[in-house]
Amino acid sequence: MPKTKTILDKKEPTNLISVGLPQVPAVYGLKLRKNYLPWSHAEKRLARSRNYWICTSRPDGRPHSMPVWGSWTEGALYFGTGRSTRKGKNLAHNKAVSIHLESGDDAVILEGSAVEVNDKPTLKKLDKAYRAKYKTPLLIAPESAVYCIRPRIVWAWTEKNYPNDATRWEFKVND
Repeated sequence: MPKTKTILDKKEPTNLISVGLPQVPAVYGLKLRKNYLPWSHAEKRLARSRNYWICTSRPDGRPHSMPVWGSWTEGALYFGTGRSTRKGKNLAHNKAVSIHLESGDDAVILEGSAVEVNDKPTLKKLDKAYRAKYKTPLLIAPESAVYCIRPRIVWAWTEKNYPNDATRWEFKVND
């Protein structure tokens, strides 16, 4: 029996391939159902989050996690970091990233690839978003980098309704 369904709803993002159950062992008790969390559930949390935990991999494969400020803008998470930071060095080596929000009771986790942003109109839009959200400008300097992560996979659930609302979205991403 399929664990995902094809999306035809016009309210969902156009690059959404499928929505369904997270792929976990049967012991988790997830059951196929007709309804899943709407994408708006995850997107609202991504937009209003203050801190995002960025998980990267060191060149030797060891994980590295660090909170950052960011902006959920037009279906992607944007954040900046110094090129000489551990996460900056990791992203220069391996663009794969996992990101989660602070709450384990209302979880949203996404995976994607970091793409450096250099175009001035996007940076200007992000600076405006940072000023509104954090009351400080986005750091744009030669020794820093701004990254865009478009989600490839996103998981979400709420502690109070798990496993009945556990949802997995899969997106088409052009790298």
